[in-house]
Amino acid sequence: MDLLRNHPIITEQVTRAELIKILSSLEDVLKRDVSGDVVELGCYVGTTTLFLQRLLLQHNSGKALHAYDSFAGLPPKTAEDASPVGEQFQAGELKAPKQEFVKHFKQAGLPLPIIHKAWFGNLTLDDMPDRIAFAFLDGDFYDSIRDSLKLVWPRLTEGAIIIVDDYQSESLPGAKRAVDEWLITHPARLQVVASSLAIIRL
Repeated sequence: MDLLRNHPIITEQVTRAELIKILSSLEDVLKRDVSGDVVELGCYVGTTTLFLQRLLLQHNSGKALHAYDSFAGLPPKTAEDASPVGEQFQAGELKAPKQEFVKHFKQAGLPLPIIHKAWFGNLTLDDMPDRIAFAFLDGDFYDSIRDSLKLVWPRLTEGAIIIVDDYQSESLPGAKRAVDEWLITHPARLQVVASSLAIIRL
């Protein structure tokens, strides 16, 4: 993919293989002209957000890109997140101020997405775009993924795609549990790619 050849991946929080799957899924949405905007819940310093914006610009898309993050690091864990191999993921880890996120967009010469600074549990449907075509959920923990699904699901349009990061991560078991529980009452097709990305199609 040209974007990955021409631009650096600025952190190790996402792999090249994962980015290829994320971007190819967004490209699929764009080529099918699925109605709605693009959202990312859990953007950290903007590693993935930068590439989402580049792809939207490459396709001359009119879709708005919304980025959501606390910019205060991870929230506290719950029992669903307990893992003996995930002890490094504690409250406050992966903290990145909003200014750093903005700086990376300015350095890349890209327009800023619409930035929402909040804990996911404090967001409401009013904070979401009216229609969502593509959602990338990277909340790491059970509560964050559950809250993210609750927010985006009512706004998804026909043909929309959700991607959840860390679905098969031994260090972050809450992500898989949140997705599996959600799909019991919200039927959709689930595919796991690039080791740990869950692609959900309506």
